[in-house]
Amino acid sequence: MSTVVVSTPQAGVTQLTLNRPDKLNAMNVDLIASLHAAFDDVARDRSCRAVVLTGAGRGFCAGLDLGGYGTPAGWEDAGRVAGGFATQQQIAGLIPRMRALHVPVIAAVNGAAAGGGLALALGSDVRIAGASARFNVAFVRIGLSGCDIGVSWLLPRLIGASRAWELMLTGRIIDAAEADRIGLVSRVVDDDSLVDSALDTAAQIAANSPWGVRMTKEVAWSQLEIGSLQAGIDMENRTQILSSFTDDHREALTAFLEKRPPDFEGR
Repeated sequence: MSTVVVSTPQAGVTQLTLNRPDKLNAMNVDLIASLHAAFDDVARDRSCRAVVLTGAGRGFCAGLDLGGYGTPAGWEDAGRVAGGFATQQQIAGLIPRMRALHVPVIAAVNGAAAGGGLALALGSDVRIAGASARFNVAFVRIGLSGCDIGVSWLLPRLIGASRAWELMLTGRIIDAAEADRIGLVSRVVDDDSLVDSALDTAAQIAANSPWGVRMTKEVAWSQLEIGSLQAGIDMENRTQILSSFTDDHREALTAFLEKRPPDFEGR
């Protein structure tokens, strides 16, 4: 049985479902390798306009499988340090891979999002929580640094440094209501409607031009690293003029004048 189930619930939307429900979708080598492969497939699929990432069963992702992760292919005889570093890089590499996708990733967080599961949620472009969602920086609770898998870079940028430091230092669990209050998620919905809510957001994204969405995602992420307002505006200016030369921009203007929905082709 695949550890990541890939489906197309609606046109232009790919759903990736972590599929180790008996382990609350905890990360092992098979799940992580399958998730990398799924993201590679999404990157090659020009018909995909958005991704919904969720977990099967009662949890989104409970983090590292403490019962045994396994060893990445090709590193079986590498020794503790080199083998452990290969594992670390395999897991942490998911976050920049998600950021590099041309399409947005919407995390539909059901149940536990702990440790690496929290990192997957943070690495997504949009986060929607089910009422049962629970979040925590689990690393510090098992004798490790609370700074792992991009969490110490992403979390303070999403909720502010003061709140982020407290969550990373204590490892305490926050529920969906608190996650909503501090701005970690976009909204909280009933568990039964969680995936449908994420798919609705995906459909709204997919209705826009692929190039416009791609540039919005790319610039928005880059703005987190730009040091001044003027530098940020300079990048926006160039991106906007570049976008104005696309066929989809002309189609959007024509559709507006003709009072019809646009037919975007990603050109």
